[in-house]
Amino acid sequence: MKFRGGILGFRSSGKTPVVEETAHSTGKDAEAGLETTATANLNSPDTPVSPDRGWTLDEKTQDPAERGSPSSEEDEPIKQLQYGVQLAEATLKVWTRKDLVTAYALIWLVNFVSVFTSGVAGTFTVYVTSDFSAHSLTATTTILSSLMAGLIKLPYAKFIDNFGRPQGFCLAVGSMTIGLAMMAACRNVETYCAAQVFYAMGYNCIDFTLVIFVVDTSQLKNRALMISYIATPWLITTWIYGPASEKMLETIGFRWGFGIWAIIFPIVCSPLAALFWINARKAEKAGLVQVPPHGRGFVDNLVFYGKEFDFIGLLTLATGLALFLLSFSLYAKQPDTWRSPLIICFLIFGGLLVIAFVLWEKYLAPVTFIPWTLLKNRTVIFTFTMMASLYCAWYIWDSYFYSMNIVVFNQSITNATYINNIYTVGSTFWAIVMGIIIRYNGRLKWQSVYFGVPITILGVSLMIHFRQPGTNIGYIVMCQIFVALGGGTLVMCEQLTVQAVSKHQNIPALLATEGLVASVGGAIGLSISSAMWQGIFPKNLAKYLPADAQANLTEIYGSIVVQSSYPLGSPTRDAINRSYGDTQKLMLIAATCLYSISWFSTFFWENVNVKNMPKLEGLLI
Repeated sequence: MKFRGGILGFRSSGKTPVVEETAHSTGKDAEAGLETTATANLNSPDTPVSPDRGWTLDEKTQDPAERGSPSSEEDEPIKQLQYGVQLAEATLKVWTRKDLVTAYALIWLVNFVSVFTSGVAGTFTVYVTSDFSAHSLTATTTILSSLMAGLIKLPYAKFIDNFGRPQGFCLAVGSMTIGLAMMAACRNVETYCAAQVFYAMGYNCIDFTLVIFVVDTSQLKNRALMISYIATPWLITTWIYGPASEKMLETIGFRWGFGIWAIIFPIVCSPLAALFWINARKAEKAGLVQVPPHGRGFVDNLVFYGKEFDFIGLLTLATGLALFLLSFSLYAKQPDTWRSPLIICFLIFGGLLVIAFVLWEKYLAPVTFIPWTLLKNRTVIFTFTMMASLYCAWYIWDSYFYSMNIVVFNQSITNATYINNIYTVGSTFWAIVMGIIIRYNGRLKWQSVYFGVPITILGVSLMIHFRQPGTNIGYIVMCQIFVALGGGTLVMCEQLTVQAVSKHQNIPALLATEGLVASVGGAIGLSISSAMWQGIFPKNLAKYLPADAQANLTEIYGSIVVQSSYPLGSPTRDAINRSYGDTQKLMLIAATCLYSISWFSTFFWENVNVKNMPKLEGLLI
């Protein structure tokens, strides 16, 4: 639930997501079609287990008699697994302790630079749109990017399963770098929006790869702690990217602010990519992976991968969601608003295309993205409904929070960034605490039911009263802390619940679907937020602005810089602040209502115990 993009979830606010464990026994979910049979062993079923079988870091210190050995009847030929999955499991056999420690250190470094860049980019967004006199499109410019960030995880999960984690990681780094370069060179909002798509796809795929690496190399009981570890850069970057952003805006400007990271980021990622490639080649040379045959021609390959990546389904879903969701943010730009033929077509054809995608996936697609069997499980279903409502509610109230800190509460860029990221710091710190609790307690459900969602609702509902002009900023900070504690709880629990009911080879697809659900929920929230802002805020301005400022209404509405330029206490500034407060109040009420769905969903999770889950073979944490 990292709402601004990052390891802890989507933020992904944009601002920005696995039981790979081999199941060696039949679990409760067998009745839902989830019989937990063993994942393929790297050894032949007829071959005795090698004495140098890999063990977890804990098992290396145990007596051999305590470890046990895998039953031969549980083995499954590795040829049933895709090449990328084979490679991931085989790599566990060749990792050394030094390699694994180095990989986690490099992952921390990559994530540090990645989240720092994300923070700077998020801060620059309102100034980029204001530079083009389009501040009201702040939410609109992120709808497509957040939507594509979720959609891309579906084919990306297929890609890393078919071709390997190293190849996927390099592709994601390239996409993010292209996005940063385009942001640096953009001359209009349209180009910036396209740049955000490339950036968000790359950023979220990098995030996805790092999470999958943790999945591949950790026991489920330790996974929450390891995910929270690689998210700890947020504890540092939050305090430095605000001043850095302000300094860049004052000196080199946002263009070079983007450009320098387009140079630095791929350089920082190179050592980790090299380590992934080196160990993958080791596994291949050791004969632990069956290299797929290459007998198809170019045209046959196009047809094969077109089916494998379900190009028709992906295009149908992306087009449908884009048309449907963009109508909510673009209607105010049309002369007839909701009655505009363009908006009506967007709504109708967008909705029909989404329905067509579901029917295509269910009945016609040669290869499906959605793991339909897993979707029969109540834990998976209600985790998804919890996430969708949670992300939708978040983006409804958070989209213009930074702008309100600048304008209404008269905060500097640095202070506004700090306040905006209380959630980031608090949720990251609390996620570490939750990781330790889960490590020793093993339970996930009741932390969410009795603490995670209720304290989130408390924080957001209190802001209905406190997020108004004249309120002491300390009350806003208090509410953000409540939301952060809820987020740190939910992000750990929601990721592990779906992992606890799946086999290793299904995890990338399941997490990709989870990411899609979160992104669609977030995109819906952004669309609602944008529609409310464009429909309510200008009307409030027209209602409250003094007569001598009415001529500047359009200019005031379109730029955060113009809004904050009026002196505090002046009639115009008071009118602007009141317009913000009235609009934000309605957004917060809508979000609070949606959180009831999140809370309801957690009651239907299975009360799994991650301490009892079996492990993959190889060197694990």
